[in-house]
Amino acid sequence: MLIIVNIPAYNEAKKIGSVIKAIPRELDSGIKVKVQVADDGSEDETVKVAKEAGAEYVHGFPHRGLGLTFRSGVEKALENGADIMVNIDADGQFSPADIPRLVEPVLRKQADMVVASRFSGSKEHAPENMPWIKKVFNRAAAQIVGLFWGQKIDDLTCGFRAYSREVLLKLNLNHPFTYTQETIIDALSKNFKVIWIPVRVVYFEKRRSRMTGSISLFVFRSTRIIVSMLRDTKPLKFFGIPALALILLSLATFLVFLYYYVQDFKITPYRNWIAFGSILLVLGIQLLIFALIADMIRTQRQISEENLYLIRKKRYVERKQE
Repeated sequence: MLIIVNIPAYNEAKKIGSVIKAIPRELDSGIKVKVQVADDGSEDETVKVAKEAGAEYVHGFPHRGLGLTFRSGVEKALENGADIMVNIDADGQFSPADIPRLVEPVLRKQADMVVASRFSGSKEHAPENMPWIKKVFNRAAAQIVGLFWGQKIDDLTCGFRAYSREVLLKLNLNHPFTYTQETIIDALSKNFKVIWIPVRVVYFEKRRSRMTGSISLFVFRSTRIIVSMLRDTKPLKFFGIPALALILLSLATFLVFLYYYVQDFKITPYRNWIAFGSILLVLGIQLLIFALIADMIRTQRQISEENLYLIRKKRYVERKQE
């Protein structure tokens, strides 16, 4: 059994050394822990500091974005034989001492993926100095995704997480900007059990994320990722709910027309109601057709992803046995 702690990093030479040194290298059960740094083209001495601090695996490439950096971290963790991968930020906002708490439910087979939650703990453990727009966006996005999946989601954007090997093998990530929302939705779509554990996090005042950029850019791009993921994983709900709403609204419009029509049996004064209802009905039917087509595409995608999973499993099992 091997746990690999993955740290995506970009220009974090000042903080990453202390984070690596604080990571426990063995759990109480005797399970070994190794550290892996996925460097996103840092221009400072992040790589040098990480190696000097004791990171066993350090790999890097030109600056590409957090999503691609995390994806490379997943691939390297599998190549290095990880049974569980823990992802933690490089800036020290999360405590490495919480790693055993995240790993335990995966070890006990109580969960496939464990996400640190910044909002489900007591008030005294609420995140300090967190930008209000990030807090509002996270809460709203978590509510929407939770409604689609019928599950309470405590925190959608926290990057401090533990993944089982099976989750790592089945994850399919496509967005280069970030991975946080995409991994949760992808895991839920594959029927993995995802749970949340409250942790303490400190947002350093006036600190700006180096890997995701400005807050407004983060919110915009994250919204686009969430919408595209819900469209691809829950097409019947994504298209079907607005389709049903439009069709019902069109029927209500026709009923209003009939109410006025029976008053004097004249169509001309109320033809706008007919036109409006017809437009709504056509739009509703079109969305319903989109829902059925998208659901067929989703089925084909599931078949392709299952084949990709079998290929990955064979490749990484062979490497682990070498």
